[in-house]
Amino acid sequence: MDDLSRALSDISSIRRQVANSTEFRGYGPATLATTGVFAALAAVVQQLWLADPGKHIAAYLSVWVSTAVLSAALTGFQMYTRARRIHSALSDEMINMAVEQFLPSILAGLLLTVVLLGSAPDSAWTLPGMWQILFSLGIFSSCRFLPKPMLAAGVWYLLTGLICISIGNAQALSPFAMAIPFGAGQLLIAAVLQFCSSKAQDEV
Repeated sequence: MDDLSRALSDISSIRRQVANSTEFRGYGPATLATTGVFAALAAVVQQLWLADPGKHIAAYLSVWVSTAVLSAALTGFQMYTRARRIHSALSDEMINMAVEQFLPSILAGLLLTVVLLGSAPDSAWTLPGMWQILFSLGIFSSCRFLPKPMLAAGVWYLLTGLICISIGNAQALSPFAMAIPFGAGQLLIAAVLQFCSSKAQDEV
């Protein structure tokens, strides 16, 4: 029985090592481009609904948190089905690896939002920039199993986050402060994935 358990453990370890050295292709370009469209639509809703988001931070959060949840749900569902189709036997390891790389930044963003609103609500204007910076860290963490040009998307979100914080509280809650970074950023990610996928197919 010990030999069997050891053998199963060795097989699991080998599968994980193979997964760690394999480029993850579970993210679909069309789906990620769609999440960029979601960001643009959320900005339109904010523009029409919230004239002064600084005085209605709960409403502001409802718009963007709902958009984030919808985008995450769509991306997660498509990632699961696409990874099952493309990575086949390694799909579970590949999906777990992808989640492990990005989940810390998402949880950090959630906790930061809760703590900031509870302890320093006057600093809520920093949230859009902080979200973008944390998102960039998730991308940087995932770059080791994604196409190398994906580094550009991480740099994009890092720069937009820093710029968003630097412009101050009046403009930081503008719909453009979220629509431009996430709209363009997700389209950039989709373009990188599409380009690298097409290039890989041409090389086959």
